[in-house]
Amino acid sequence: MSLRTDHDETRARIADVAEELFRRLGYAKTTVADIASELGMSPANVYRFFPSKSAIVQNICCRFLDEVRERCDAIAGRPEPASVRIEAMVLDILGYHRRIVLREQRIHDVVLVGIRENWDAIMAHKEDIRAIMARILADGAANGEFPGLDADDAATALMNAGNRFCHPVMIADGLDDDLDTEARRMLRYMFAGFRAGVGAFSPPSTSPHPQNA
Repeated sequence: MSLRTDHDETRARIADVAEELFRRLGYAKTTVADIASELGMSPANVYRFFPSKSAIVQNICCRFLDEVRERCDAIAGRPEPASVRIEAMVLDILGYHRRIVLREQRIHDVVLVGIRENWDAIMAHKEDIRAIMARILADGAANGEFPGLDADDAATALMNAGNRFCHPVMIADGLDDDLDTEARRMLRYMFAGFRAGVGAFSPPSTSPHPQNA
């Protein structure tokens, strides 16, 4: 157990130092040798804990994604209507990534590298967020806010519709737009559909000919 703890602590320290160097120098200009020098160890020792610079980047990216998930989980636990919590989630994710783009461009670059190189982790993160949304929507279905709603199906639709407000690349591309207003507008229409029972019914028949009355 002690060896495991020491290993994890060293990995965390390497990631901390790497993140700080990425902030100062940028991802492209930072080498494993720079990270090792800052830590007072050899590059070979860094490679004992991370097989590559890319692996360090992926670790840092996952830290940011874990923070987003924890923030969303906290919002999900609030004693508020489902629609209020979902809106708070979407706007919080939007605000979080926008702050990184505007204030921490070099860290934003690191997140983008992590997204490109660790797709499995990104997909797992998206599923975590979708599951949190489904949990909130299930509350709304149970208390009559969204009567008859299929929470899992609705959460998937909501994730797809809200990609512009939750994906770091799309947020960066839309910095000149009023994304908060756009997000609220999108959610307003989604919630109206949920309240009207969209998602509570089976898909329409694909039969090419209507049934005779």
